[in-house]
Amino acid sequence: MRATLFTVSLLAQSIAMASTPDIATFTKDLQPISGFASLYYSQSNGKVYLQIPELDHPMLFQSSLPRGVGSNDIGLDRGQLGDTRLVQFERFGANVLLKQLNTQYRADSDNPAEQNSIAEAFASSVLAGLPIVAEQDGKLLVDYTDFLLSDIHGIAKRLNASGQGSFSLDKSRSGVFLPRTKAFVDNTELEALVTFKGQGKGDYIQQVTPDADALTVHLHHSFIRLPDDGYQPRAFHPYSGYWKISWQDYATAIDQPIQQRVIPRHRLYKQDPGAQRSKPVEPIVYYLDPGIPEPVMSALQEGASWWDQAFSAAGYDGAFEVRVLPEGADPMDVRYNVIQWVHRATRGWSYGSSVIDPRTGEIIKGHVTLGSLRVRQDYLIALGLTSPFDSPQASTEAQQAMALARIRQLAAHEVGHTLGIAHNFAASQNDRASVMDYPHPKITLKNGDIDLSDAYAVGIGEWDKYVISYGYQDYAAPEKEGENLLALVKQTQQQGMLYMSDPDARGMAAANADGHLWDNGSDAVTEFEHLLAVRRLALQKLSLDTLPQGTSVSELEQALVPIYLLHRYQLDAVARQIGGIHYQYSVKGDATEPAVRPVEAAQQRRAFEALLQTLDPTLLRLPAHLNGLLLPKAYGESRNRESFAARTGVAFDPLAMAESTAAYTLDWLLTPTRLNRVALQHSGDWSTQQLLESLITRYVLVVANDDIAQRIQLVVLDKLLQTARNSEVNPEIQAAIVASLTNIAPKLSFRRDSNGRLMASWLAQFAAGGEWASQLKTKPLPPGSPI
Repeated sequence: MRATLFTVSLLAQSIAMASTPDIATFTKDLQPISGFASLYYSQSNGKVYLQIPELDHPMLFQSSLPRGVGSNDIGLDRGQLGDTRLVQFERFGANVLLKQLNTQYRADSDNPAEQNSIAEAFASSVLAGLPIVAEQDGKLLVDYTDFLLSDIHGIAKRLNASGQGSFSLDKSRSGVFLPRTKAFVDNTELEALVTFKGQGKGDYIQQVTPDADALTVHLHHSFIRLPDDGYQPRAFHPYSGYWKISWQDYATAIDQPIQQRVIPRHRLYKQDPGAQRSKPVEPIVYYLDPGIPEPVMSALQEGASWWDQAFSAAGYDGAFEVRVLPEGADPMDVRYNVIQWVHRATRGWSYGSSVIDPRTGEIIKGHVTLGSLRVRQDYLIALGLTSPFDSPQASTEAQQAMALARIRQLAAHEVGHTLGIAHNFAASQNDRASVMDYPHPKITLKNGDIDLSDAYAVGIGEWDKYVISYGYQDYAAPEKEGENLLALVKQTQQQGMLYMSDPDARGMAAANADGHLWDNGSDAVTEFEHLLAVRRLALQKLSLDTLPQGTSVSELEQALVPIYLLHRYQLDAVARQIGGIHYQYSVKGDATEPAVRPVEAAQQRRAFEALLQTLDPTLLRLPAHLNGLLLPKAYGESRNRESFAARTGVAFDPLAMAESTAAYTLDWLLTPTRLNRVALQHSGDWSTQQLLESLITRYVLVVANDDIAQRIQLVVLDKLLQTARNSEVNPEIQAAIVASLTNIAPKLSFRRDSNGRLMASWLAQFAAGGEWASQLKTKPLPPGSPI
């Protein structure tokens, strides 16, 4: 039976070959584009044809989005990379299938049968079926048009998931974009203009499109010849500072781990590996988007170039360069590492992505996306901190300098990601030791005034130099590479360098007490107290002097938001001291013994007392001089995501602002995992019971004497009731909250003030059982990240 099917298949293939014209005849009137995978374009029917470079031969396939949507919330940005896939073309009758190979499961063995057993055990994925239109001398030409015009980037899915409406691809309004459809010796680039039709009901899509029912973007495909075998992968270590590329190798010996782990990195070798200093065989070169304006262009070039300091420390001369992208060069071309300047309707994140060979971890292309509004946000913060417009001749050089200092650091940070480097959110503990941290401006007080001159560090950090040495140092004796790397790790650990990356630093549930986003200082509480002092002074100065001449007075609220919330991220670091634990990434044999220890009870109590300052009405109340200046939005302007939410219509709502800010503190303090850890760490000096009793005594039982104090009281009780019904909280803690609140219910029932009666009714409702739905419906704070 199998023989019969095979014969039928061969017969079908022979018939297809007999009826297919040769390539020369088919393409004689088409526009040729010669290269790795040669292309032919038909002006008459708008189709593009791809000549298959080689059947059954792996190569890289990269999809990307060269022209985006312009909305940070939708997340489809100009220059966004899609997946990097290992693919090959395989012929099946009259079609060539583009198959994505499974790189997660392998058998790195010389035994073909062992390799085949893995190929048969795990699925591959066919991305496209391409009709054969011509063939000659074993070469195949396929119609690539339909696949190029398909939604490989998942745009419709992203639009639907973000609530922007139901969209589908409209090929009648799509076509091959010839100016960026090119072929070179080692790569072929194709691009299409693609339109999605639907009903654009979402606010984000309506904000950024001329017609929300028709969304047109560009999609890009790259076919890339696999690199040669000259690259040597480098082993991953949890303390290396790099991301991890991993796969399962079923050919490993039984006493060796099946999971293989390497770091992503560019290919970089010294001309003389034995020399202490040497030029590289080929430098790593990054190209800046020529559309970046000055002085931002120069700032980005300077900041990105900082990495050469780290390569120099590793013994290289001229290993890292930053240039402007040559005229006519395509930023999506895989041959160029690029830094793109991306515009959006609102401020948003910047990204560092890479095209990585999944077989080895070799970085083929670094691709940085920098949001253009970030520099304006830093300038806004600087103006809010200093309120410099006290005269017509006022200078904003210091404020602009702070914004440019931040953009230098941002360029270095995102380029670092494209070098393979992960975040280090503990670097601020080591005196700003890494550009791979998220830095908060370091603001100082001098002679009773706010000074911005040291807001952001200059140059590469000591941690960054270590990381580059780990990833890129060239060793004269390759057989000793592992030994040398472990020695480097031990040396850095002994220097006390801390390292914490994303899983251990993000979110309210994170336990690590050392890794935080947007913080400063080796002592979170000390820096928090300092920031509160800066905040008090900045709020006192905030006035019409904050606004340039000719600005609507109602825009003062935009400047108020980041200043009023100046402490929000240092607050996160303080909260992590409560129930926090100290630990570092380590493997057996490292310089430091693995250990987990809780934050000392005295430090936890100190952090708790510091946090309670943010529930003090005097901190949450605005200075009196601002009350008459926070006007409703002027005609032609409107409230937006950067404004404080209100229950007062167009009028500014100081109570809702204070409520949201207090709720933010309590959400961090009463995070279930935090309370659970405090209970496990229980000591005579500090316990969950003491924490809860302190909140109840200070905020629920007191008779509040002003409107903000009354609102905070309600927020505290509401958050405690929510916590008591949260299934993620240990039952013992739930029981303690219920018992404490039950005990105070009679006291509240005898209160004559309105807050006391309201809280008594809440407790009665709570005692009736069931889930507790928040009675306040607290408004969310305006977005802070990225600052």
